[in-house]
Amino acid sequence: MFSGIVEEAAPLTAVTRHANGNVDLRVKPSVVSDLKIDQSIAHNGVCLTVVALHEDGTYTVTAIQETLSRSNLGALSEGSLVNLERSMLMNGRLDGHIVQGHVDTTAECVDIEDLDGSRYFKFRYDVSDDMARQGYMTVEKGSVTVNGVSLTVCDSERDSFRVAIIPYTLEHTNFKEIKVGTRVNIEFDILGKYLAKLASL
Repeated sequence: MFSGIVEEAAPLTAVTRHANGNVDLRVKPSVVSDLKIDQSIAHNGVCLTVVALHEDGTYTVTAIQETLSRSNLGALSEGSLVNLERSMLMNGRLDGHIVQGHVDTTAECVDIEDLDGSRYFKFRYDVSDDMARQGYMTVEKGSVTVNGVSLTVCDSERDSFRVAIIPYTLEHTNFKEIKVGTRVNIEFDILGKYLAKLASL
């Protein structure tokens, strides 16, 4: 379980693609001393398990085909910045919102606008009636996770939404690398999914 408050954007030092379709990502965080094997860490919002720790201060996680088909992890390369968040401590404040680390789909950045000290990003995603019935949607002023960052939705439409990014978030996440055409990971609000499920019963 996560909160969508990214701790840092760290570079990938290696991307290894295996014959079975799985991909190993080797990550160089600023602090690795308290990491351990089997620990869950969100990478661009995708919950992955640490499978190896290395003497050079890096660690490795593996993304399987199901994960790659729903996220942008398969498009990453050496040097790409990845938003990282360790799992949430249950005795602390929930500064973002409840994030599972289970990415639902990807979306494309279709517009970027500077306004009043913030930068607005507009994202569009493919949506079907079935997805909408399952709660794969946004609502005005609701929560959404983009590349692991907990954000508030504005200008919610059936297949698109905008988010406002403050300078601090832009500087400390990989939002600084997002351009028109960039694909990002989206996790819709779990509470909305449960409500959609209950409404369908």
